Amino acid sequence: MIGKVYLVGAGPGDPGLITVRGLQCIREADVVVYDRLVDSRLLAEARDDAERVYAGKEPGDHSLSQDAINEILAMHALLGRNVVRLKGGDPFVFGRGGEEAVFLEQRDIPFEIVPGVSSAVAAPAFAGIPLTYRGVSNSFAVATGHACAGAPAVDYVGLFRSAGTLVILMGAARFKEITQTLLDGGADPMTPLAVIERATGSVQRTTVTCLKDAGRDCAAIDSPAVIIVGQVVSLHKIIRWFSEGVLSRPIA
Repeated sequence: MIGKVYLVGAGPGDPGLITVRGLQCIREADVVVYDRLVDSRLLAEARDDAERVYAGKEPGDHSLSQDAINEILAMHALLGRNVVRLKGGDPFVFGRGGEEAVFLEQRDIPFEIVPGVSSAVAAPAFAGIPLTYRGVSNSFAVATGHACAGAPAVDYVGLFRSAGTLVILMGAARFKEITQTLLDGGADPMTPLAVIERATGSVQRTTVTCLKDAGRDCAAIDSPAVIIVGQVVSLHKIIRWFSEGVLSRPIA
């Protein structure tokens, strides 16, 4: 009998932000294949006899290739095991969950998608930055800051012009290049910008500056980081509610 693969979003960092369905899948899994940024407290929710497989990817250092991860998911499912592929954020937001789903579908392996809270919305929320605000921003765009070989280049200037707020994930390594691209493309140098590092966790750090000073004020960014560009960043000083440095809440 073939098992089933659950592509589960672990959320942005704080283990308390996983969905009820996601937590249920972890607790019932025979195998958990997890990413680098998954909180260890979520792994502790799996059964004692559940197998845990690390599939973390750091910049320039992948413990397993994507092809190897795909094969591991299929192998365990074909052995009749229920497998949780536990991914940071949401599986379908720059998480390669789509590729894994296509791989499983092509092999007639049952799977379920369990959405997670993406850092694209959680990071600004924990920094007191609403992505939309009446009279300030009525749209937002989310882009990757990670350049993939063979993929079309991201038009940061075009996105920023068309959306009220620009959110960039995985952009720490190319931060100066991205901000300079926006400036060269005609963005107002005084446009507010925020960098949120390690969002929703006890070590979250938020730096607020403007586009022209970003290179100086955010000289050393610790990955993972979420970059927010737009006038809504100015609301940080009013709405800021999360006490950075406070331990995150326990899992429900």
